[in-house]
Amino acid sequence: MSALATLRIGSLEIVGALALFAAVAAVPRTRHVPDAGVFAPARIALDIDEHGTTRRFEGLCPLTIGRASSADVMVMDPEVSRVHARFESQGGVVYASDAGSSNGTFLNGRRLDGAIEVLPGDTIDVGATRITYVGSGSWA
Repeated sequence: MSALATLRIGSLEIVGALALFAAVAAVPRTRHVPDAGVFAPARIALDIDEHGTTRRFEGLCPLTIGRASSADVMVMDPEVSRVHARFESQGGVVYASDAGSSNGTFLNGRRLDGAIEVLPGDTIDVGATRITYVGSGSWA
């Protein structure tokens, strides 16, 4: 085998390894919420940026976000469904999920297709509204 052919094969191996690494690194930190067990209440704090105004929400999880008056966090955004997204907690971990909305829910720019763990600083986009997850704590 010539040196050029060996170099080309080595380059292809490196490119393949980098592509595999990029694919694995791009997988979101999805966790399937166990069916067994009860969701534990947790106090969470959210910063809601709606129409250029930011407000802080602190409440007991599980909670819903949407336009409906029955939503725990009401958002007056025409792109938001009546019940758009939900926050739940289990075992000290807080999860965000889409509640079957028309336009989808996005965590850090990625569309949610199931419950996914949220970490402080994560952003959740519902319509044109951006929600920043500040953190959680026990309900005292």
